[in-house]
Amino acid sequence: MPSWADIPPTALSVHSKLIWGYDRDPKTGDFSVRIAGDRLRKWISPNPVGVRYQDAAPPSSFEEAHRYLTKIVTAALALRTSGRLFLVGDFAVSGERIILPMAADAKTGDSVLGASDYVVPPLLGPVELVHENMEWYAI
Repeated sequence: MPSWADIPPTALSVHSKLIWGYDRDPKTGDFSVRIAGDRLRKWISPNPVGVRYQDAAPPSSFEEAHRYLTKIVTAALALRTSGRLFLVGDFAVSGERIILPMAADAKTGDSVLGASDYVVPPLLGPVELVHENMEWYAI
């Protein structure tokens, strides 16, 4: 598996709107924001690095999303979803999302790198994550 050191910062900066990443604490299983693209910063906070995932994720979506992030890290799987990605109030936001495992030692997953591509909606209501058309890939 790739590590953060394998990815030059300039490679990520080109896609700064789309990307996001979380580190996983191996003792607690909790995730915290490692990198946040422009879109995620608008939804969470201007500087969310270090914020725990459970404090940043929509409460209605946290448990399901946490399960998927844990599965990606612990089972060395990649996930692609397409279709509805979010519900903002009654408005469905469609697009594509990928989530890849990362490993500092190239073997043991300890974080995820993700990207979400969608047309940015007005943030006029509560946000709920949606996982449609899920495709799992072994790494």
